[in-house]
Amino acid sequence: MVFGENLRSEREDRGISIERLCADTKVNPRFIEALERGDYQALPGGVFRKGFVRAYLKAVGLEESEWMPRFDLSYMEKMRALGIDPESQGEAWATFAVNVKRNRGTPQRKLLKRWLGVLAMLAVLAAATWAVWHYVLPGNLGQ
Repeated sequence: MVFGENLRSEREDRGISIERLCADTKVNPRFIEALERGDYQALPGGVFRKGFVRAYLKAVGLEESEWMPRFDLSYMEKMRALGIDPESQGEAWATFAVNVKRNRGTPQRKLLKRWLGVLAMLAVLAAATWAVWHYVLPGNLGQ
């Protein structure tokens, strides 16, 4: 049996439905089913993939120290069989994460921009109020 089939067998032996597993792990059913099929390409990459496996193992009551090395081996074999270098996929996710962090900016910077925008709107509102008060209203009040 392959890794995914072993997981499904353990889950079924314990009488745990996919619906209950999804409720316990907060993992989408399509990812649970992909994991049990051994369709690792259908899973998100990087830490998410391993996080899903860990959540699955915990919810089913399987020992992580025994099952995670089996998952890693199964993943490596499957990716190599598909002609994909598993190590390069990890590097791609690390690069992606660094780029996301770089492009997000700091929260303080975003907060400063937001407050500057609010102040600019208040200044425009104050100028418009002053103009109406001094130029429009005096002519209408005198009548």
